[in-house]
Amino acid sequence: MTSPMTGDEYVRSLQDGREIHLHGERVKDVTTHPAFHNPVRMTARLYDALHDPSQREVLTRPTDTGSPGYTHSFFATPRSATDLIADQRAIAAWSRLSYGWMGRSPDYKASFLGTLGANAEFYEPFSDNARRWYRESQEKVLFWNHAIVHPPVDRNRPPDEVADVFVHVERETDAGLVVSGAKVVATGSALSHYNFIAHYGLPVKKRQFALVATIPMDAPGMKLICRPSYSANAAVTGSPFDYPLSSRLDENDTILVLDKVLVPWENVFIYGDVDKVRLFTGQSGFLPRFTFHGCTRLAVKLEFIAGLLAKALDITGAGDFRGVQSRLGEVLAWRNLFWGLSDAAARNPVDWVGGAVLPNPQYGLAYRWFAQVGYPRIREIVLQDVASGLIYVNSGTADFADPEVRPYLDKYLRGSGGADAEERVKVMKLLWDAVGTEFGGRHELYERNYGGNHENTRIELLYDQLASGDVDDYRSFVERCMAEYDLDGWTVPDLESFGDLRGPLGR
Repeated sequence: MTSPMTGDEYVRSLQDGREIHLHGERVKDVTTHPAFHNPVRMTARLYDALHDPSQREVLTRPTDTGSPGYTHSFFATPRSATDLIADQRAIAAWSRLSYGWMGRSPDYKASFLGTLGANAEFYEPFSDNARRWYRESQEKVLFWNHAIVHPPVDRNRPPDEVADVFVHVERETDAGLVVSGAKVVATGSALSHYNFIAHYGLPVKKRQFALVATIPMDAPGMKLICRPSYSANAAVTGSPFDYPLSSRLDENDTILVLDKVLVPWENVFIYGDVDKVRLFTGQSGFLPRFTFHGCTRLAVKLEFIAGLLAKALDITGAGDFRGVQSRLGEVLAWRNLFWGLSDAAARNPVDWVGGAVLPNPQYGLAYRWFAQVGYPRIREIVLQDVASGLIYVNSGTADFADPEVRPYLDKYLRGSGGADAEERVKVMKLLWDAVGTEFGGRHELYERNYGGNHENTRIELLYDQLASGDVDDYRSFVERCMAEYDLDGWTVPDLESFGDLRGPLGR
């Protein structure tokens, strides 16, 4: 019987000597460092939930690897709409454990891992690698992340000419490929077991840049250079009361550096095949699945934001104003939209390879665009309607323990509807952490760009429907309408032009 690792096993699995740099120092143990301790434990909750009898029915399904056991539903190959609906429920249930704020939970990369079994032949001559990683990742529910975008350096030049920065193979050896370069942005990679390296963006022409592979986090030569830690900063400047999201849900974004890293041949999926690397996004199955995951996760996150906004409006006494109600209704409409897109993707799957199905990509591609518009709009509504209430707060929890200040807080910071000052400040600090702190600003940047840059999300939607023939069908739809009339009137027998009613100039 195989089963996923537990939360404690997950924590121990990260104590592998991985090289992580933050504030001029190398992190000795990612599981105990203030920047990562709480996010690691929040992730451990996900693994423990897989063993919780009250949650297993929603979160898991039997493995399909030939080994008896169970796995998170999204790690296995779906073969029907029923399977995808189960995947949707499992994604949403895990997302609710982090209140929707962990975009790179382990099931995110199952968007790719769950394709490797059915689509192994795509990776020839490395198809056995695909099958092996499908089996191992599913049975253990391994936490993979990815770094697939070139750094924002010399983007005016072809990627093949920026070998001093962009990931490329330096040489081939009997043991594997020696790889150097950097990728952006390896979100949450400090918390993961493996980093997935691929190519997305400008087309490459040279074989040494045509690489899709996985690298364990403790591989010699792999380095993570972190941005500031919101979790560590929260511990220094406040408390969980002041930064309830930042202090435990920061998926630190890192610069991933490969300095002559040996990638064994058994960890390679594509190498040297420029055409196949270009086809990876469209033919691996990753895109329809990651948009399905992202749309479902965002729908959960918007439920949290909508509930938090509703509480904030009640506590300021603004909840009954007509205009404010209309904008809260708009937030709920965005929530409904993303749930609708997620449902449509699951319930209208497209046939794929080997009897597998994919979430309908048309709805996933629409999600990518709407997220870039909707999330900033929702943040704007919060800033607009809660307004000064977001910063009409005291500095921190110590103020409530100050006998000189506490009476003033109780009087002047109380909320509406019987809410006391402590409750009001708690709500406002949670909302400010969601939309106003560095953590909140980073989340807007994430939702804007996580699914691709703002132009690609539109162009890829267009190209998908051009390739499928849908746009031609839409043109034909219009042409059918136009064929029913000409300069002389209606050309179909059931409609009458009534030419005798027109004046001389209309004849």
